[in-house]
Amino acid sequence: QVNIVESGGGLVQPGDSLRLSCTISGISLDYYAIEWFRQAPGKEHEGVSYISAVDESAHYADSVKGRFTISRDRNTVYLQMNNLKPEDTAVYSCAALGYGSDWFPWPGDYWGQGTQVTVSS
Repeated sequence: QVNIVESGGGLVQPGDSLRLSCTISGISLDYYAIEWFRQAPGKEHEGVSYISAVDESAHYADSVKGRFTISRDRNTVYLQMNNLKPEDTAVYSCAALGYGSDWFPWPGDYWGQGTQVTVSS
């Protein structure tokens, strides 16, 4: 059974940082790409960052490039978010796609329930 659990969200002020965790069990990350998505109220899921299953390369949406960093340690994928902005407010979720090597649409093969990030002064 595959289980994906996100954690680390919260309420922060503009300019603050958060580190989100995506803990995955039941699959090997050697064979799955992991993508972080976010969904703001009334909007579609937006791909924020992903790690390729092919070469473990990291990729970022233009809106977060230079501020967010994705990393992987065994079966946990992290999203370090620095210099947060109000427009980063959303529910952040991660998803897995088998042998993924490029951006993939939500929800992939497996997905979590998400963690709320609110950036407000």
